[in-house]
Amino acid sequence: MTDGRDGTPRTNGSDTPLPRTFFDRPPLDVAPDLLGRFLVRGTARGDITVRLTEVEAYAGETDPGSHAYRGRTRRNASMFGPAGHAYVYFIYGMWWNLNLVCGRDGHAGGVLLRAGEILTGREQARERRPAARDDAELGKGPARLATALGIDRDLDGTDVCSGEQGAPLGVRAGRPVGAAAISAGPRTGVGGAGADHPWRFWITGDRTVSPYRAHQPRRRQR
Repeated sequence: MTDGRDGTPRTNGSDTPLPRTFFDRPPLDVAPDLLGRFLVRGTARGDITVRLTEVEAYAGETDPGSHAYRGRTRRNASMFGPAGHAYVYFIYGMWWNLNLVCGRDGHAGGVLLRAGEILTGREQARERRPAARDDAELGKGPARLATALGIDRDLDGTDVCSGEQGAPLGVRAGRPVGAAAISAGPRTGVGGAGADHPWRFWITGDRTVSPYRAHQPRRRQR
């Protein structure tokens, strides 16, 4: 039995893996529906569980803000499907970011995981993020979240819908958030034609949500 909206089985538990059909939808449909879901990072030391609180949608070849806007490359190949896999990329020469691939196979699309609340495995997260002033800052921002989870390029292309015990990444039903508790606005740091798209979604008032920063054009060297 499903909830009739995304194919998620209707159970009393929050640990039910999300099916691939959940991700086989446009990124703008998947993004707000990910809020409140649980991302599970499996490690040799045990699972780190994150309640997702902030995400951004990217529409691939039709979206100037997307890595796939100019077509498929070696770096962005995972964005082109199949749905329900991870897309991991390096940014600013320092940080990893984690995305979940959405939409039809062969058509790029994804959701950037911007922030979350660490529910289990906090000790591991604190070791990777010793500068965090409190637990709310462990995953407050996409680079911080990826660092806390130990995400790197080795996880690019990982299937998050396998449901296998001990899988390196998985997404569970969690505690979905109703539309009344969700805010939307422009994506952080995106300029150009996609700057004003209200494709960032977050749980209103949640302490783990990252601050919004508008795009800052780079100054040309004289």
